[in-house]
Amino acid sequence: METILETEPAAPSLYVGLDVAKATLQIHLQGKQLTFPNTPAGHVRLCKALAAVPGAQVVCEATGGYETPVVRALHAAQIRVSVVNPARVLHATQAQGLRAKTDPCDAAALTDYGQRFQPPATPPRSRVQTQLEALVLWLTQTVQAQAVAKTQAEHQDNPFVAAQHALRLAHYEEQIEAVEAQIQVLLGQDEVLARRAECLDAIAGVGPRTAVLVLAHLPELGRLNRREVAALAGLAPFAVDSGEMKGARHIRGGRSEVRRALYMPALTAIRSNKVLKTIYEKLIAGNKPPKVALTAVMRRMLIHMNSELKKLAAAPAEEKTAE
Repeated sequence: METILETEPAAPSLYVGLDVAKATLQIHLQGKQLTFPNTPAGHVRLCKALAAVPGAQVVCEATGGYETPVVRALHAAQIRVSVVNPARVLHATQAQGLRAKTDPCDAAALTDYGQRFQPPATPPRSRVQTQLEALVLWLTQTVQAQAVAKTQAEHQDNPFVAAQHALRLAHYEEQIEAVEAQIQVLLGQDEVLARRAECLDAIAGVGPRTAVLVLAHLPELGRLNRREVAALAGLAPFAVDSGEMKGARHIRGGRSEVRRALYMPALTAIRSNKVLKTIYEKLIAGNKPPKVALTAVMRRMLIHMNSELKKLAAAPAEEKTAE
């Protein structure tokens, strides 16, 4: 009987730079520049052009949402695509002394970036994960708007203005309750995601809102090692040394949404969690600034969350389904 060995997908033979704008898509394909509208019809035409080139892998930048529909269309057409950090592409381009900024130049730069660095393909996200990200974004925006409204409502002497502020705050509260209820409905449609949320919620100091925020913005949680997850969230301090000079370590980059989600739980933890309170107080006693000590607590919390999700994934099936 012949044994079939599973192999890694073959490396792409051609990288295709895709510059995404609100209205247009510019691709650099085999030395040629092509432009398509950033519409469903344009996505079909783009996929048709790429399907004629076997082994092509598209490279585009994360543009704050404009790339989402075309990336979804590429995945549906089974065309490999890498969504990369714009800052990395910019630095790679500037290192070559290139300063021009046009859509064709950007598309060519993305092709060059793909050929030089061979970024991994971005896996497609499930429908539930995509919906969770949209709901969490709306929840975050509404909570932030509520905080601004509360500040504006303070010290209002005019009865009419005070009443309008009260109505607005009541509206925001209703919106927050509605979106959190919708998130629970969505979690009920995905057993694995629901278990992951319950696992994080069970950690002291995390809570259901923090759990879904972290899972939405860091879906890789539980699949990385401790150093990788800290770096991905932007909670890993980087060395700044040169010769005999030992500079202060700083965090930078990463996913700021995860740090914002962990900030308030970390403040609570340094008051109520004995382990994390001890870590915080030890750092403060060692003359570390409070912000540095709090960042260390956030990092420790995230690493613990990552560890708990790893344990959940490794648990036998019968334990996962046990009530």
